[in-house]
Amino acid sequence: MQEGKKEDAAYYIGIDVGTASVRAALVNQFGQVVDQAEAALEIWEPRPDHYEQSSDNIWTACCAVTKNLRQECWERAGHFFDLPDFLTWKATGTLTRSLCTLVCKWTYSPDRGWDDSFWKEIGLEDLLDENYARIGNQVVSPGSSVGNNLTPEAARDLGLPEGIAVGASLIDAHAGGLGVIGADVTGCHLPCENQPITSRLALICGTSSCHMAISESPLFVPGVWGPYYSAMVPGFWLNEGGQSATGKLIDHVVQSHDGFTELQKEAEARGQHVYTYLNHYLDQLRASRPGGVPAPDLHVWPDFHGNRSPLADVSLKGMVVGLTLSRGLDDLALLYLATVQSIALGTRHILETMKVSGHHIGSLFLCGGLSKNPLFVQMHADITGLPVILSREVESVLVGAAILGACASGDFTSIQEAMQTMAKVGKIILPNPEHKRFYEKKYQVFLRLYEHQREYQAIMAGY
Repeated sequence: MQEGKKEDAAYYIGIDVGTASVRAALVNQFGQVVDQAEAALEIWEPRPDHYEQSSDNIWTACCAVTKNLRQECWERAGHFFDLPDFLTWKATGTLTRSLCTLVCKWTYSPDRGWDDSFWKEIGLEDLLDENYARIGNQVVSPGSSVGNNLTPEAARDLGLPEGIAVGASLIDAHAGGLGVIGADVTGCHLPCENQPITSRLALICGTSSCHMAISESPLFVPGVWGPYYSAMVPGFWLNEGGQSATGKLIDHVVQSHDGFTELQKEAEARGQHVYTYLNHYLDQLRASRPGGVPAPDLHVWPDFHGNRSPLADVSLKGMVVGLTLSRGLDDLALLYLATVQSIALGTRHILETMKVSGHHIGSLFLCGGLSKNPLFVQMHADITGLPVILSREVESVLVGAAILGACASGDFTSIQEAMQTMAKVGKIILPNPEHKRFYEKKYQVFLRLYEHQREYQAIMAGY
């Protein structure tokens, strides 16, 4: 990137609130001030040597100077897309948007559309021009056929036949949910067999995790996003819980431990992945400990990157209770185990919050990278007390995306029919009843860790 090439640079806004005026500057990544704007502030003198200002007036002035800058980018932009909708536009040439992206990531309502008052309040009222054409006024449910199908140009780029159907898109985690939650479980002897799909929860677990639950009527769950209508499965309301760091947290804890170098050497010597070796190492530790459950006095609160659900509190921090002076593989393996347990305990916390609000979840359907880790999967079964169903295809996000195309092509009459046919059950993991009492106690400690952290925050308030 060459300095001064305006269209390629990143831009930032700096705002300076002075006594008499507010100033704003548009500054590029090279530190150059590209544009400036200024607005006067009101000052009242109710009596001699007494001055007052209005915080509302200051905010209004901040908004005015920011709008006057306009990142020329805003004025030049013909349309604003979320990535899934950008890709369908590239494929079809149509501006049709997916209900999933507009409802979950924007402020669109399936029954009322865009809210004019919101855009006016934040100073973007020009989006109302041409009936919201720049952010989308043609909205369809996931899996609907978009536009006139694949354009000749896109077909050449993709190496596909011209004119094949293109389905309205989904956000990646939602596609993963679509790829597992509707699988046919006939003959699997699961609690969700002969039960409505609303008794299932899709857990998409990787760097972070998403917990997708659907309902026939809208359910409002504290700390859980939604309900969103038809955002994943058409005709159903979606609640979306989440944990902001799961796979990332496990990597952080393991790789920052003093024993990680030794772990790498041992795993490499056996030709194993480090987590495969760690899981086998833990099996050996379990066999040598009374009751087969090691480290009952080691506890982790997993919110090293804040809590998304069900507490919705970015101020929360990670906690580890029960550390010793040990620095070897035993200590690393036990800390790894306690971290995985804490993530599963967090899932239970989300599930129990959903239950209070009206969800009735009887089975977990897992997909994503962490679903390949047997310890992670077993801990979720043991700690939630629910069976865990793995997809036959690990890449369930891709299966979900293919379901959208299958529905758009007309080969299936609905998303539900396509899910039942294309989503396949793989391995089923049942909870170990021998450990139920242990994990009930672990969950009690888990909740107390949160209470303690709140107490510490209150003690330290103001410092």
